[in-house]
Amino acid sequence: MDKKRILLVDDETELAEMVKLRLEANNYEVLIAYDGKQGLDLARKEKPDLIILDLMLPKIDGYRVCRMLKFDEKYKKIPIILFTSRAQDDDKATGLEVGADAYITKPFEPQVLLDKMRELISLGG
Repeated sequence: MDKKRILLVDDETELAEMVKLRLEANNYEVLIAYDGKQGLDLARKEKPDLIILDLMLPKIDGYRVCRMLKFDEKYKKIPIILFTSRAQDDDKATGLEVGADAYITKPFEPQVLLDKMRELISLGG
């Protein structure tokens, strides 16, 4: 079985590395981008199986990255999990408006993230 490719876009280096290790231990291939522009470019170049996207990012925020991918025919089928410390209802509503498939708040339970990833990848796959 091919490894699923995950794009993690988060400017918190330590958190990104921790999540990457956890995902690799669960047999995922992980690409990391540390700002919104790099994340958008990597998503377009690599077409990952799923994107985990922080909202508060340098250069382009996560909402804009999500919207730009979800409103583009070539990329709209890639599941996107917004992954953020912003837990307000209006933040979640905005996330859904821009096309996110799921919303997970930090701090997070790794198993919750893994379960949601499996669910979205199986729907998309």
